[in-house]
Amino acid sequence: MQAIEQRERLLTAEDLEGLPEQPGVRYELDEGKLVEMPGAGGIHAAIVVRLVLLLHQFVTSRRLGFVFGDGLGYILRRNPDTVRIPDVSVVRRERVPAAGIPEGFWPGAPDLAVEIVSPHDRAEEVHERVRDYLGAGVRLVWVLWPKSRTVTVYWPDGTARELGPDEKLTGGDVLPGFEMTVSDLFLVSPEASSGE
Repeated sequence: MQAIEQRERLLTAEDLEGLPEQPGVRYELDEGKLVEMPGAGGIHAAIVVRLVLLLHQFVTSRRLGFVFGDGLGYILRRNPDTVRIPDVSVVRRERVPAAGIPEGFWPGAPDLAVEIVSPHDRAEEVHERVRDYLGAGVRLVWVLWPKSRTVTVYWPDGTARELGPDEKLTGGDVLPGFEMTVSDLFLVSPEASSGE
């Protein structure tokens, strides 16, 4: 991820929304600075789809709220603006604006933010994103590490726990009752999914 030089002024979330779309190019804002996000690889994209489907089934069957895949920007801070796009996110029903799901960026933080680490991601950038989420009010952050098939769970009180492949990932008070074995998050090969 490379910050693009801004010589004149810092951008706002509205400026970001107004940028012309370019195929294969996606941007976030980090304190008003435009940051180009590299495209995801196949494994990353397959894990996103798998997790969205699993969470969608759980969340909708219990009428807990909404699950969003990669692409929805959240305005985490204003003046200067920070807009982040988690790979997967959940917003609880009680936090949906009275007018319904916004047309553009979501005003505020999701309840759950999920980041899937790609080979090009640097650890310090991942930690910065986690800090942004928690600082904006995200109640639970999952960071998935496909290479090691582990998940690091972060809570607002600053605690974190790494879960190995055989441990259980739970939804805590954000998704009460949600539980799955960590290694099952990474079952994305055609052979693994054919029996499901």
